[in-house]
Amino acid sequence: MIIKSVKLTNFRSHEWFDLECWKATTMISGENGSGKTSILEAIYETMRGKSFRAIDREMVRRGAEFYRVELGYVDGEKIVVTYDAVTDKKTFLAGDKKTARLPKKYRYPIVLFEPDDLNLVSASPTRKREYFDRYLAQLNEGYNNSLVKYNKALKQRNELLKNERVGRSELFSWNILLSKLGVVIARERKKQTEKINRELTEVYRSIAENEDEISLEVKSDLGRMDESEYLRELEGRFERDRILGHTTFGVHRDNYEFTFNGSGAEGSASRGEVRSMIVALKFIEAEEIFRTLRKRPVVLLDDVFSELDETRQKALVKNFKQNQVIITSVNAVEDVEVN
Repeated sequence: MIIKSVKLTNFRSHEWFDLECWKATTMISGENGSGKTSILEAIYETMRGKSFRAIDREMVRRGAEFYRVELGYVDGEKIVVTYDAVTDKKTFLAGDKKTARLPKKYRYPIVLFEPDDLNLVSASPTRKREYFDRYLAQLNEGYNNSLVKYNKALKQRNELLKNERVGRSELFSWNILLSKLGVVIARERKKQTEKINRELTEVYRSIAENEDEISLEVKSDLGRMDESEYLRELEGRFERDRILGHTTFGVHRDNYEFTFNGSGAEGSASRGEVRSMIVALKFIEAEEIFRTLRKRPVVLLDDVFSELDETRQKALVKNFKQNQVIITSVNAVEDVEVN
């Protein structure tokens, strides 16, 4: 166990909420709209430093001027997040020190499983990138830093492109930065995708109990480009980008594609097979986090049991038995010990 207690004040719909975790698996049950997901969101923000679905103002209970989340760990450590809607300032209290951001040493890995993840195979390229970027950011702080810098540089370049009078020289420094960071991002995405593929079919088969072949591929404009080739491509697209008003080349256009027995999974895999693929991906994510960071991630399962059949429910319980798991569900779930 990692988490011992969770206390919320004015967070989303909760004026006040107190959760004590007595066992490795905790279930939070309640009707739709009762604020179950908000509890997981509060845990995620306190352990990772930001929400997985909203900005701070949106998390303050209607009519309130602040929210507060207190997370107690079994080792006695406590982290408190407070957001003041009047001043638009958030503070983290950890180790008797207040900071504007959660210090790196207090960030703890999380595997988050949302119902929408089950639609990942057919999701938009943007949604897929967001999913895998969150996955990679936990494994590699350098990747996360590169991605943040890339997105800022991309935003600046796109702003300049909206000016019809912008010249090539004004974009040059941003082109260099995008080329440098883009190559780093592309290599890490390819590296981690290859790691996933080493286990994906085997783990999938252990869930689906068949002999299907599964793989994941990053589709990118870059191919095997180095920085200089990336830079030339950006510069060569100047006129087109200026006319369209945005950057038409780069890793921000990457897509992830799943294949099922050699064909695109979106058109060839059944609903149940797709679900098995995503469950397998979650198991791999948890194990890769442990291998890389030597920490067992906390697993947050947000109402996904209602979307899975009994076989996949049991697979989740079995494969996450070494992790602390917090589950939200409309109904109680069989084979799960509940606080």
